[in-house]
Amino acid sequence: MKFVKNRYAVLFGFGILALILSFLVRTALLVWIYPQSGLHITNIPAIYGKGLIFDIGVALFFTIAYAFYLLILPQRLNNTLFNRIFTYTGFFLALMILVFSFFAEFTFWGEYAGRFDFIAVDYLIYTYEVIENINESYPLPLLIGGVLVFTGLLTWLLSRRGTFRNSFQSNTSFGKRLLTFCTLLGLLLLHVFFVNNTWAEQSKNRYAQELSKAGVYSFVSAYLNNELAYDKYYLLEDNSNAFSRMRGLLQSPDSRYLDNGNSIYRSITDTAIRVAPNVIMVTIESFSADFMERFGNTQHITPVLDSIAKQGLLFTNMYATGTRTVRGMEALTLAVPPTPGQSIVRRKNNENLFSVGQIFEQAGYESTFFYGGDGYFDNMNKFFGNNGYDITDRHRRQFVEDEIATTRTNIPDSAVQFSNAWGICDEDIYNAAIRSADAKYAAGKPFYDFIMTTSNHRPFTYPSGKIDIPSGASREGAVKYTDYAIGQFLKNISAKPWFKNTVVIFVADHCASSAGKNEIEISKYHIPCILYNVPGYAPQEISAMCSQIDIYPTLLGLLHWSYNSKLYGKNVLEPGYQPRAMVSTYQKLGYLEPGKLLILSPQQKAQCFSWNQARNEQHTAPMDSGLLKNSMANYQTAYFLFKNGGMKK
Repeated sequence: MKFVKNRYAVLFGFGILALILSFLVRTALLVWIYPQSGLHITNIPAIYGKGLIFDIGVALFFTIAYAFYLLILPQRLNNTLFNRIFTYTGFFLALMILVFSFFAEFTFWGEYAGRFDFIAVDYLIYTYEVIENINESYPLPLLIGGVLVFTGLLTWLLSRRGTFRNSFQSNTSFGKRLLTFCTLLGLLLLHVFFVNNTWAEQSKNRYAQELSKAGVYSFVSAYLNNELAYDKYYLLEDNSNAFSRMRGLLQSPDSRYLDNGNSIYRSITDTAIRVAPNVIMVTIESFSADFMERFGNTQHITPVLDSIAKQGLLFTNMYATGTRTVRGMEALTLAVPPTPGQSIVRRKNNENLFSVGQIFEQAGYESTFFYGGDGYFDNMNKFFGNNGYDITDRHRRQFVEDEIATTRTNIPDSAVQFSNAWGICDEDIYNAAIRSADAKYAAGKPFYDFIMTTSNHRPFTYPSGKIDIPSGASREGAVKYTDYAIGQFLKNISAKPWFKNTVVIFVADHCASSAGKNEIEISKYHIPCILYNVPGYAPQEISAMCSQIDIYPTLLGLLHWSYNSKLYGKNVLEPGYQPRAMVSTYQKLGYLEPGKLLILSPQQKAQCFSWNQARNEQHTAPMDSGLLKNSMANYQTAYFLFKNGGMKK
């Protein structure tokens, strides 16, 4: 034990404690997820081996500053009150952060079945919503108290073992201190230059990938890689070839390209009589297809949506492009494939883009974005406000000035019956949209509205007395309330004079979770979409595989509109439509065709899989060159156009 009876006793004690705690967290997560993970016992050594490497990296990052302090601290100050206070305080604070992160990992894993990623980075930025959400979802005083007590207990145990005494009473020469510091620094530099978070992602099983990681390490990695340059990290072909193929994929009998070369700008011409109804799109938070009875659910929690699915045009094989609300918004406004990293909604230079809103604007419509929370969150107001939408939301940051080019309206307290961390309940946001529609109708203005709901989100709270499941009890309760609010919305607007001439779209932004044993769990991207009250069309189910980006090209085709387009979406009902969908994580870009999946990854990797939809099974398959070229054409050209201004109006 002579090794730890020197000035570095506390440092090594902290490091060993960090490794033990991380081992316990990894073990607990493994036990939690093992039954449905698809992991084999042979996967476990690699999980713990890689995990240990990442954990050592975390311990080095936490202790390197203290190691430098110990190097330069004169021996005469080693056993002083100053050093004791500094060491105890620093140890307690560092350990408290580590313990808190371990507690947070369990809540994050319960929601996303993964280690910290871009979502956790966002949560650090948007502290109001997150703190309120945690406060409403969990007993926050008990959690904080538990962290403090547990940290205090561990500090006391190390003190009882003499760890601090060994450090304070030691007489370690400068030469030994320098050797120790240089060794630790060298190990840290090796970690920085040779160990990357993508090393954990070499396994084909997503759970194995996530378990191999360390939460703090993943958080830092996500923070440093907020946007990934497609042309740096992914497979490329010549731009002219990529655009040539993309133009071929988008070509249709009713389209004509207006630009040559690296462009998809084209005119869509329909010779039938144009119909121009109002359009209201209800984007439902975290709403998986399998919540509905139509898709196999037996809990009877969506009676309204199941009913209107039989009365409208139901897409039975539609997939979300991602796993975040802003990714869904990107797909539903810009109709573009997801580019790696953050959604365009969150990025710089995302103003004045060609959008669905512009198509309606050119047709004389007034477009409004309705959100039950504060649209400052996730940059939503800035994105919608600078792309042709007026804003109606719930202001909570009066000191924040969003740089938007349109009107922003606050939903007053008098119009709110219930709110939680994420915003007002769905009934209240629907009522705000109805008031706006009444005013526009009275002024003789057609309208296009984008409504974003919030009730189907943790903490799953909603007004009491509405449904038979207590508020905050479960996601099933939130789903049932979401469905109930839709029923009230339809009941209220059905009596309006503008209803007969209004199409209502119900679509999810993404599924309730994305967890699964595969890198991209396709079933966790399957969402419902209903076009309700479309004039001149009988109820039907549309079974062709498609994407969120196809909703408006299909609707405008049904309405016989002629318009110019930079959208990547296609009319699913047109002759010759080739089924496909795009599904993604922050780094993995999936291109889906019936029975096939191709995944593009950083380091210029591409993997091909066969996919059995009925069994939700994926198996490695030989590379399909056509699928690869189609995938690259979509993702490469979309990235090129955004980065080079080609998506602008």
